[in-house]
Amino acid sequence: MTFYKKYILPLFFGRHFYWTFVAIILLFVLSYNWPVLYPVALISLWFFVAMVLLDYALLFFRKNGLKIQRIVSDRFSNGDINKVQLTITNQFHFRIQLNIIDEIPVQFQQRNFSVTGVLNSGETQNINYTLRPVERGEYIFNDTNVFVKSPLRLVVRRIKNEGEQMVKVLPSYLALRQFELMAYSNNLAEAGSRKIRKIGHSLEFEQIKEYVTGDDIRTINWKATARKGGQLMVNNYTDERSQQVYCVIDKGRVMKMPFEGMTLLDYAINATLILSRVALIKQDRAGLVTFAENISHFLPADRKAAQMGSILETLYNQQTKFQETDFEKLYAHVRTRISQRSLIVLFTNFESLSGLQRQLPYIRHIARNHLVLVVFFENTELRQLTDEPAEDIEKLYTKTIAEKFMYEKRLIVKELQQHGIFTILTAPKNLTVNTVNKYLELKARQAI
Repeated sequence: MTFYKKYILPLFFGRHFYWTFVAIILLFVLSYNWPVLYPVALISLWFFVAMVLLDYALLFFRKNGLKIQRIVSDRFSNGDINKVQLTITNQFHFRIQLNIIDEIPVQFQQRNFSVTGVLNSGETQNINYTLRPVERGEYIFNDTNVFVKSPLRLVVRRIKNEGEQMVKVLPSYLALRQFELMAYSNNLAEAGSRKIRKIGHSLEFEQIKEYVTGDDIRTINWKATARKGGQLMVNNYTDERSQQVYCVIDKGRVMKMPFEGMTLLDYAINATLILSRVALIKQDRAGLVTFAENISHFLPADRKAAQMGSILETLYNQQTKFQETDFEKLYAHVRTRISQRSLIVLFTNFESLSGLQRQLPYIRHIARNHLVLVVFFENTELRQLTDEPAEDIEKLYTKTIAEKFMYEKRLIVKELQQHGIFTILTAPKNLTVNTVNKYLELKARQAI
C-alpha cells in the first residue's frame, strides 16, 4: 500500500506521452501496407518505453525533489484584500515545469488557485495571490498540489504539501488600522471624515508643563514662563469627561441583505469596530449591544486596554437571525443596563415607513434618556433603476416602483428627525466614513 501511494498514485502522463504514443501506433498501422515501417515502429516503441522509464526514474527516485510552503496569516480581514504566498524550491538536479494548484477554502466559491511556471535547479520562487473574504468565520486551506515535469515532459509527478491551515476571518481590522493611525494624528479627513468646528470648550485645565516642540503656542502661560526665568511653560488641558458610545447592532432578517458579496450585518460590524476604536482614541468609552429576537451580547462601555480585543472577539461570531427583531426587549435592556446618558448608534435597516412605525415607540423611549443615532441603508440597486431611462412601459413601471421605495426611505429619515432622533441614510460602502463623521460632529457640538 505504501509503494502504491508513493510511486503509483502520484503518477500522471503529460501530453507529450500521449502524442508520441499515438504517433507510434500510427506507424504500426501504416506498416500493414508498408512493411518497411515495421522495424522503425518497433524501435520507436522500445525507445519510447526507455524514455518513459528514464523520465519516471528522474522524477520519482529523488525523495525530496521539491520544497513547498504556503505562507498565510492566521487571520484575514473581512471585506479586504488579503495576501497568500506560496514558496517553491526546486531541489531536483534539472530544470522542471510546474503546474501549481492550491486548494483554497470553500467559502470563496471558486476554483482552486492555479498557476504554471518553470524553475531551474536550486531556484526558489515566491508566488503571490490575493483573496477577499465576504463573511466571517473559520476558513480551511487544504493541500497544495504541484505537478512536476522533467525536460523530457513524458511523465508527470504530483507532489503534495499536505496539511490543513485554518484562518480566522475577522471584522475589517485592516481598515481599522488605517482609521486608527489617522485618529492618532488627527488626520481623519484623509479617510473621508470632515473637520467640524468646535462650539464652546470641551477641555479643562490639567497642569502647567514645559513647552516642547508641537505644543500649541496659544496655550503658553506667560506668568509661569516669567517665574521660570524665560523657560517657556504651557497650560495642558484634558477632556472634561469621557462619553459613553454604544454601538447597537440589529441581527434580524433585515440585515441579511447582500451588497457586493457582504451582508449588511458585516458592513455594520466593520463600521462598529472602527467607530469603537476612534471613540477610544478620542478618550470616550466604547460599548456594544447585539440583538435579534433576544439580546445576544452586552459589553459595558469602558476605556480599558483590553476593550478593543473584547469587542473584536464578540463581533467575530455574530450571525444574522431570520426572526424579526424585538425592539421592546432592546429598550428594556438599555433602560436597565445603561444608566448614564450615552450616544446610542443603532445599526438597522427599514425598507418601509410602516416597518419603522412598528418600532418607533421603542426608539423614542430610548431617545428620552440617550442620544440616539439611527443608521440604516440606502438600496443602491434601486438608485440604479431610477437613473436608467424608461424606454418602455415595463421599465417605466419598474422605475416608478423603485422611486416609491426610495421616497419611503426619505420619509423614514424625516419621521425620525421630527422626533429629535439623528439619522444616517447611507450606501453600505460609505457606512464607516459617514458614521465616524457623524460621531465627530456630535462630539464637537457636545451633543452627548
